[in-house]
Amino acid sequence: MHKHPQHRLPRWRTAAAALVATAAASAFLAVPSAQANEPSDPPAVQQMPAPTPGFPLPTQHTQQPFDPASDFTSKWTRADAKQIMAQSDSSVSPGTNSMSPDVTMPEIPEDFPTMNDDVWVWDTWSLTDENANQISYKGWDVIFSLVADRHAGYGFDQRHWNARIGYFFRKTNADPAKDKWNYGGHLFLDNTSIGNTEWSGSTRLMQGNHVNVFYTATTFYDVAERNAGGGGIAPDAAIAKALGNIHADQNGVTFDGFDHTKLLEPDGKMYQTKAQNPGFAFRDPYTFADPAHPGKTFMVFEGNTGGTRGDYQCKGEDLGYQPGDPHAEDISDVQGSGAYYQTANVGLAVADNKDLTKWSFLPPILSANCVNDQTERPQIFIQNEGGRNKYYLFTISHQFTYAAGMRGPDGVYGFVGDGVRSDYQPMNNSGLALGSPTDLNLPANAPESPSAKQNGRQFQAYSHYVQPGGLVQSFIDNVNGVRGGSLSPTVKINFRDGVSQVDRGFGQNGLGPFGYLPTNARVGGEGLYK
Repeated sequence: MHKHPQHRLPRWRTAAAALVATAAASAFLAVPSAQANEPSDPPAVQQMPAPTPGFPLPTQHTQQPFDPASDFTSKWTRADAKQIMAQSDSSVSPGTNSMSPDVTMPEIPEDFPTMNDDVWVWDTWSLTDENANQISYKGWDVIFSLVADRHAGYGFDQRHWNARIGYFFRKTNADPAKDKWNYGGHLFLDNTSIGNTEWSGSTRLMQGNHVNVFYTATTFYDVAERNAGGGGIAPDAAIAKALGNIHADQNGVTFDGFDHTKLLEPDGKMYQTKAQNPGFAFRDPYTFADPAHPGKTFMVFEGNTGGTRGDYQCKGEDLGYQPGDPHAEDISDVQGSGAYYQTANVGLAVADNKDLTKWSFLPPILSANCVNDQTERPQIFIQNEGGRNKYYLFTISHQFTYAAGMRGPDGVYGFVGDGVRSDYQPMNNSGLALGSPTDLNLPANAPESPSAKQNGRQFQAYSHYVQPGGLVQSFIDNVNGVRGGSLSPTVKINFRDGVSQVDRGFGQNGLGPFGYLPTNARVGGEGLYK
């Protein structure tokens, strides 16, 4: 077990302090049916990076909104993603960090604390409402994580097909730098969820003490073989929800009464199926209300473009180069590189009833065809800027899921527009909003077998979750060879007008407390548990 030698309270910046103060003063806070998120602070400089000589220009995006039901899908293009390398420093010493400090997560100490001795912890989210306010319930903060047994005999990298949703709680007035999260155990009773493995989603407090847990119901048919280092049978995946009850007393938080409903399976047209691609992605449901469409509930999720794997033909709109750009790629060269195997998208669905048990697919809001194969854990973050709502689509991706000719770090990627469905502008012109320290001049590799020549913290954190106020939580994966399975220090990004900047004045040199997911709205009062 790795212990951090000294826990210190962060030095809060103005907006972060206001966030905590808001939570402290908002007992019985009533929130409108649909509203913008608690905004981030603006960055010091609100100007997109200038073009870099020798690189293509990014695609021109208008941020124009479209009806959510329309068939317009925004493109994260190769011209956009090429800006990641355009903004990277080619002259750094090998194995350091080539990215701008504005988009680089501060380094996590190698002697990080273990969050829980019995389970590995990774993808994590908070108890929220439909507007992504993070809810304190009767004086308790509650978070949900994918967990796997540390003592079951399989390794850290075998956790994925052994994943369950667990939950943690601690008092709202706890000291985040000193007070540990209490582990409540598995959220669902054994053998009750749809599928044999539970993957990421989101959890919403509904009327009274009801909660809706949206999750990915994954079924593996070769768990024992995989745990032994073999296997390879493709799993099934569906998006599901469980309606249950939350309870809180002086001893903590419990859940019961869950009733599970399968909501969606991929259609093969807009969203790829297992039959079309054994490595298909269909997961990570995130639901929200949109102020522009009162009474409707939407869901974003990770998908892949429908069609048999390998059949996709890269198009000019996927490349996105401006006419006459001397640095543009030739479409036949891109096709010849095998880039057509990368077909990530961010899907959209709309609820057909108030019980949120019936949903209909809408076309994807973003595609990354011929750019990247994973747009995981998407979120919609609605922020008021200058009196109007701007819609930020955040997602996460890996360096090893990029198409040939592309390069980027593990981290958060963001896009901004004027509606849920928009001609999204990639943040910072590239899409990259926050990455682990990486030398992008070296080839991509993976966290289970990183190159000794790379920065030892290139895989320090993943599965980032953007919270109110621009706070970002993630889990520790590999810090200089030390494997994680605990929550990372929370960091803060300031963003406005599609430009983001890591706030290095937050916490200690940019690192806040480990596992800091503060609440900004309270339900049910303070409780009697101070």
